[in-house]
Amino acid sequence: MALQPAREGKEAKKDPQSGAGSSMQLFTWEDIGLCTGQGHPQQEQWLVIDRKVYDIGQFYQRHPGGAQIISHYAGQDATDAFTAFHANKALVRKYMSSLLIGELAQDQISMEPSKNKLLVEDFHELHATIKRMGLLNPNGLFFFLIFLQILLLEAASWITLWYFGTSLLPFLISAVLLTTSLTQAGYLQHDLGHLSVFSKRKWNQVAHMFVIGQLMGMSASWWKLMHFQHHAKPNCIYKDPDLSMHPTLFTLGKVLSVELGMKKKKFMPYNHQHKYFFDLAWMLSFYIRFFLTYEPLLGVKSLLGFYLLLRVLESIWFVWVLFMSHVPMNIDYDKNLDWFSTQLQATCNVDQSLFNDWFTGHQNFQIEHHLFPTMPPYNYWKVAPLVKSLCAKHSIEYHCKPLLTAFADVVHSLKDSGELWLDAYLHK
Repeated sequence: MALQPAREGKEAKKDPQSGAGSSMQLFTWEDIGLCTGQGHPQQEQWLVIDRKVYDIGQFYQRHPGGAQIISHYAGQDATDAFTAFHANKALVRKYMSSLLIGELAQDQISMEPSKNKLLVEDFHELHATIKRMGLLNPNGLFFFLIFLQILLLEAASWITLWYFGTSLLPFLISAVLLTTSLTQAGYLQHDLGHLSVFSKRKWNQVAHMFVIGQLMGMSASWWKLMHFQHHAKPNCIYKDPDLSMHPTLFTLGKVLSVELGMKKKKFMPYNHQHKYFFDLAWMLSFYIRFFLTYEPLLGVKSLLGFYLLLRVLESIWFVWVLFMSHVPMNIDYDKNLDWFSTQLQATCNVDQSLFNDWFTGHQNFQIEHHLFPTMPPYNYWKVAPLVKSLCAKHSIEYHCKPLLTAFADVVHSLKDSGELWLDAYLHK
């Protein structure tokens, strides 16, 4: 339900932004804090800029900077964020006039009571000081030299290959030059995106699209949508997109980590994440080595086709070996069985032979592998008879089949599962 503004009985004030004769309602910080747009779908979204109260509920989806960034400030004072993101404030305020619904009451301080008043005032004074000193004014020559550097580095990268050929050393030198060019372009597009290069907003926007799009192959709109939210609410859970890798790959920060642990959620072994962070670097080293090894022999187009074929064949091989030992077996919710029973009902073996051992990497002894996961694979065949004896003693079936039968059982299992789904979908 819509909230009733406080101090309705107070005398209305004339609003110079909305025109003479119009009146503004007076609000408290408590009123503002209740209008966050969270909870009830019809709840209003208000924010404060320079003591003026604006209702953004019907506007935030049309906000040029993105709906998320302005919504992050619903129920809060957005004065400093407004100052940081809008170079031409006078122009923006003209478009804001239709959103104005009132102002803070006279007995309300200019910032939220929870904030450090002295710190806020000192920051405002600092901002005014650096503005007076001209430290916010762009230096065209500096950015021109940066842009020239980018072009020269990219040109040098191409000339190195064109003049010296595609042998290893020129190839490496060219890669370093192009990497440096792209990195510098990333810095330049960042400055353009923040409107730091030109005095006119439009020039920054056009140049930004050129640098990030033409020189880097990225999207200016996507970058601004993500990066400005990060600036608006850095390291704030659910508001800073830079934290979006949590918890799929990493868990970040103390609050998030404890919260996730208390919920008993574990998408990755987070206590080892400092180690698998470097796994990403090792993965990258494969692609570097692969490219450097085969590109001189195959060329780029043939190398891409070769890599695609390699991955397809590898995936088919690995998936079949993995599936044949598990997919045809029992799949159900955890029944909290003992270790031995749990492994035996979920795994099956494939007959031993020199070919099967080689083709599966000894994973044809999947039962033994699951029972004793740290055992060297060349010892599986030695322990298999002991496992069979234990199964016989306790009337537990020990599944072992020929390789082709195991492959066929994968298909049969998928077919059976699909038929069960269809029957339930249509009749239950």
